[in-house]
Amino acid sequence: MPSLFLGILLLGLRVTESQASGLAPPQQVRLDADTEAQKLLVTWEDGRASTFDVEILRTELMEIVFNETVVATEDQSTGKHQWNWTSPVPLECTSLSVKVRSRDGQDVSEWSSQQILPGLDLPDNTDSQMYPEGKTVPVGSNMTFCCIVKEGQQFGSLLYKDTLVKETMLSRRTYATTMTNQGPSNPSGTNVVCSDEKKMIITGAVVFVGYPPMPSDLVCETHDLISVDCQWSKGRETYLFGMARQTYYTLNGRDSNMRCGLEQWDGNWTLVARNLLGEFRLTDAAELGHRVRPVAPVNLTTPEVYSWNASVGWLWKYNGYERLSLICQVQRTSHSNSSTQTYTGYGLNTVVLKDLQPDEKYNVKVRCGSQKNFWKWGEWSLPLSFQTKMDRPVAPDIWLWMDSDNLGRVLWKPLTKSESHGQISGYEVTLWSPEENSQQTLTLPQSMYSLPINVTDRWSKVTVTARNPAGVSLPANVVIPRHLPGKNGGKGRPNSVTFNGSGFPLSWVAHANASCGYVVDWYNTSCTHDCNVEWTRVAADNTNTMVQSSNFFAGVRYTFSLYACSSESTVLLERWHGYMQELVPSRTVPRLSPNQEGSDVQLTWDQIPLEHQRGFILGYTVYLTNASHLTLLGNPSPLTLPGTGLMCVCFQGTLDVKPSPHSMVHIVEDSVWDSSKEALVTVPEEDEEGTGDEEADTDEPASLRYYNQVVEEGSSSRGRPHASDSSASSTGSMDSGHTDVTYTGIQTSACSLAPMAHFQPQPDASQCAGGGGYRPQMQSASCPEDPQTGPEEHLQPPVGSFGGYQPQCSWKQDSPEADGGGLDQACLGSPTSVTSSQFLLPYDTSEEGKEHQSSASTWFHNLLTGKP
Repeated sequence: MPSLFLGILLLGLRVTESQASGLAPPQQVRLDADTEAQKLLVTWEDGRASTFDVEILRTELMEIVFNETVVATEDQSTGKHQWNWTSPVPLECTSLSVKVRSRDGQDVSEWSSQQILPGLDLPDNTDSQMYPEGKTVPVGSNMTFCCIVKEGQQFGSLLYKDTLVKETMLSRRTYATTMTNQGPSNPSGTNVVCSDEKKMIITGAVVFVGYPPMPSDLVCETHDLISVDCQWSKGRETYLFGMARQTYYTLNGRDSNMRCGLEQWDGNWTLVARNLLGEFRLTDAAELGHRVRPVAPVNLTTPEVYSWNASVGWLWKYNGYERLSLICQVQRTSHSNSSTQTYTGYGLNTVVLKDLQPDEKYNVKVRCGSQKNFWKWGEWSLPLSFQTKMDRPVAPDIWLWMDSDNLGRVLWKPLTKSESHGQISGYEVTLWSPEENSQQTLTLPQSMYSLPINVTDRWSKVTVTARNPAGVSLPANVVIPRHLPGKNGGKGRPNSVTFNGSGFPLSWVAHANASCGYVVDWYNTSCTHDCNVEWTRVAADNTNTMVQSSNFFAGVRYTFSLYACSSESTVLLERWHGYMQELVPSRTVPRLSPNQEGSDVQLTWDQIPLEHQRGFILGYTVYLTNASHLTLLGNPSPLTLPGTGLMCVCFQGTLDVKPSPHSMVHIVEDSVWDSSKEALVTVPEEDEEGTGDEEADTDEPASLRYYNQVVEEGSSSRGRPHASDSSASSTGSMDSGHTDVTYTGIQTSACSLAPMAHFQPQPDASQCAGGGGYRPQMQSASCPEDPQTGPEEHLQPPVGSFGGYQPQCSWKQDSPEADGGGLDQACLGSPTSVTSSQFLLPYDTSEEGKEHQSSASTWFHNLLTGKP
């Protein structure tokens, strides 16, 4: 009872307060919807207040969507208040309830009667629907989509661009999702799909997301000096397609596309671009004389064509160009180059092209601009083709190359297309003898570029001319010298020249008798006849040149000769030898043979042929392997027989008192090439039963195999050793086989890089470790991977002063390889050739030994031939 009394009392107080405030609730509340803009217009009548509370709810679930205080002034013409609200959700999605009350500070009126805006999810609308449909929005905008499922159907999911999105329930049949910061659509728009619980699509919508137009670069110009032509760039892509969404343009109020022409020059232009998302404006202004861009010339012709020049003419489309000062570019293109020349003149319509090449096909095209207040180049004309006439060739570049002191060849270079001025039909070579006032002329076909001559004949000068259908070239002369040395002649030995990556740099001292300059020729040094000779000419005031050619190859020695030329003679000044790249010799030392006198053995061999050297030979290395061990050679005494190229070395061995195993003497030729073996190769014991027909392994050093005669204790006779005695012989001489190891470098007579004065023979074999010759590095295992590690760290024998070649423990391509046994594949660090080998059979100098020399020789012969 007390609580009921309290409730009645409070209600009475509220009624009293409302009446005391004097605020009446709004009357005649009305709702008007703009579904396209998703706006709700609320109007009502209230003559006193200007501030109101508005509350909007979703009718079915009674969820508050909006509840705020707003200001709405009275429309004097209608006496009503109105207020607009933009809904984030399409108004079709679900029903909305709206009510309004007046407010004056803290005083408020009663709420107006509730007004309902019906949605499309009412029971009488049974079909599935989705909103909004076909809407166009700017990139980056947020948008809410709603799906109204069919009456009696269950909602499943929403997909935006095939991506599952989160949904919110708005009513019994309506579900919504909000997409933020939307990206541009594809041409067909962005699809939003609604599916039921069975993942079957029940409805969907399309939204178009893009940009408003933003054109740029509005430019207006004239071609005919009367009308105007305006162009612009559409600028940023709008991503909006289709008639309803595309961009439309107007120029000075006239509809147009991306280009617009106006009949008269206005001087001021305004471009407006519009689409569903907005519009953009551009302006341009200019005087007519500042915007002249001529059209392309037409009907190009060549009224006159000669060997070295031609004239080109054209026509203009508009007569007004006759009074216009023009600047024109003429571009000419041939098979070899392209160039552009500029010409000026009033109404220019013809030009003369100079410095053309005879018998050359050209393509020309023309474009022009206004010389005064130049604006832009006009368009290029269509190309015109023509061919110049022939002219007589230029004089050939000729040279006299001596095969020997008496025989030579007159050489000339083939004329290039720019030199021949037409198809060459042949050459005329004339031999002159001014003393006898006689001459002899020979006609040669166009495929010949040389003529052999004998300088001992009476001829003293040669001239060569080239002929084509237009005439004969000027003669090219060369004086036939009486004492010009051949390719192997000349003063002194040639100097060496090093290839620097781009060519061979040559320099010399100026010569007084070089009024016609200098000539440098070169050829393959190993060539014996019909050599391919190339040459280049150097001006008289130059004393250096870089010899370049596409015919240089690695491992080939070239000889370069420098000549001073004058009108009276040709003088050989200097010669050089050089390699583009040095390689390891490609074959073994030839004709390696021994000559044994008692316990002394003399080794001889021939020099490697030049074509197989592939680099400058620095010297030879001689070393001895005794089975799988290196054995001391003794104190070698090198000798080179002059003039024969025969290399020999003598050494004296100790007198063996026990049978010793057979041994291999290796001769290795050193090359300048910067490479080295990774390991000292130990030559394995060969099969003594072999037939000798197997292919030689040219990747091993040359070796001489020999057996010391077997001294049988208690026997006065010596027999021929058998193959079965080999192992026993080796075992019996094991003590003599384990000796200290030294190496000796042997210098060739042609090598000035390692003079013989550096070699000091040692009287004691035990002191050979301090020799001045070549000494490869020994390692117990494989070479270190680090090429920076010094060879001294792996040297086993003690080393004295040594000024010769120090091999590096590294591997280079094209170095000979071998898989030897023993010595753990120790290093032989040298850029060396493959090896040669020969059997050595020592002879006994005693009386008893002399009696058995015949039998020993027979045994040696049978051993080589495989006979029993």
